[in-house]
Amino acid sequence: MAVSPQQTISARLKEFTQLSGGQQIGLILVLATVVALVSGAWMWSQTPDYRVLYSNLSDRDGGTIINSLQQMNVPYKMAEGGGAILVPSTQVYDVRLRLASQGLPKGSVVGFELMETQKLGTSQFLEQVNYQRALEGELTRSIQSLSAVQGARVHLAIPRPSVFTREQQKPSASVLISLHPGRLLDRAQVSGIVHLVSSSVPDLPIKNITVLDQNGNLLSAADDGKTNVGLDPGQLDYLRQVEQSFIKRIENILSPITGTENVRAQVAAELDFSQTEQTAEIFRPNTPTEASIRSQQSNESSGGAGQPASGVPGALSNQPPGAASAPLTAPAATAAGATPAQPAGGGGGRKESTVNYELDKTIKHVKSPVGGVKRLSVAVVVNYKKVVGKDGKVNFKPMSAAEMAQISNLVKESMGYRQDRGDTLNVVNASFSAVAEEIPATPIWKDPATISLAREIAKNLLIAGIVFFLVFKVLRPLFKELATPPLLPEAEQLEHLAMPVDAMKADYEDRLRVAKVMAREEPKVVASVVKDWIGSNE
Repeated sequence: MAVSPQQTISARLKEFTQLSGGQQIGLILVLATVVALVSGAWMWSQTPDYRVLYSNLSDRDGGTIINSLQQMNVPYKMAEGGGAILVPSTQVYDVRLRLASQGLPKGSVVGFELMETQKLGTSQFLEQVNYQRALEGELTRSIQSLSAVQGARVHLAIPRPSVFTREQQKPSASVLISLHPGRLLDRAQVSGIVHLVSSSVPDLPIKNITVLDQNGNLLSAADDGKTNVGLDPGQLDYLRQVEQSFIKRIENILSPITGTENVRAQVAAELDFSQTEQTAEIFRPNTPTEASIRSQQSNESSGGAGQPASGVPGALSNQPPGAASAPLTAPAATAAGATPAQPAGGGGGRKESTVNYELDKTIKHVKSPVGGVKRLSVAVVVNYKKVVGKDGKVNFKPMSAAEMAQISNLVKESMGYRQDRGDTLNVVNASFSAVAEEIPATPIWKDPATISLAREIAKNLLIAGIVFFLVFKVLRPLFKELATPPLLPEAEQLEHLAMPVDAMKADYEDRLRVAKVMAREEPKVVASVVKDWIGSNE
């Protein structure tokens, strides 16, 4: 016959009422302890894992962030000493984005909003100090906006203006940059920071700006030609680009023949970074057939009445003039640019001619290009040729001399080989190692996700183990002891068990319960009663 839940509850309540006052109080305490343990274990398992939201915050930023967290109903905790704010690990990135939309944290950097709080009657000196602080804050914000910069501080030294020109001084600036771990600033970025500061401060020359990193390394070294030794970073970058360009050309032309992974090339280039300018002015002698006349002037006069006779008397002076000669053969014409006077005849005539010639002059201005290739040294390694045998096996064999010569010629053409320049080329055919270096995978016990999962499982197992031990090893025996009604004395128990059924006042369930308890707690007494029953033949 099935027992209804109402009957079971009524039976338990009847058993509870049969207990003594101390047993009832103890039973209630045990039940309360069990409920408290289970509730505490469940709450402990549901407690979120807190992680750092922000650390090393100023008091102003910390208070503002806490107010925002309270408005967003986000639980938070403060680390020991107040050095960091902790939030549940599942909400770290979401809270950071929401705070960033509010402009937090500000980093205690004030900009030109400082000028909005100016009070009436502020002295000129205080106004200048506030302006300098605001300018430093704006520059700090601009520098911190760079992806590689974690934090920055800018110090400006602005001298007081003077009416005397000789006493005027240029301002100077110092920039301290804190970079993210593993990040670096190249020369162009440092130059950009220097020009940013120089353009933001009036009359601030670039040479008066100093940039340091968090390790104290000077990033803005002056490029005056004295401190630098060898090539500057820009020239080194250009040299690497030239070498990589030749390597790529060589590998691209050989890859279709040997395969992508079967050729390796290295190029050592020697470049000429010297800047040379030449100006030459060259004069060449004029030839009679190529002479150019700049200007020419002729003057003729003839003798008449009243004109005295001139010239050398005789037959020689009355001869007609001879053929014209080149200017170079007539010293007077070459020096002065004019022909000597010739007598017009026996009548005393005179003819003068002046001719100016252009000079053959050449002006040459030559500027050599910077970064020209002076010499190339190329080394190429080619893997053995892959040959598939009749049995399907793959073998590697050296290349023939003709094949190596063909590869060498291709490399020479691709690199622009010039023997007069001193270029060298070395092509080697060798067997590549078949063992490829593999990056070992992270062991599963070192994986952060696995470690986090293992911690969560261990936490839950620990909670379950503690609850199991307390419930089944401590509270259950105590509960049984408290729930057991007090036993009658041994004589009363024997009498109670031995009396007839119709004479017993307790109901059947009570007698059965008492019998079970006696059989469990006092098996010797029960055995003695049964033995007496059997001996009496009742």
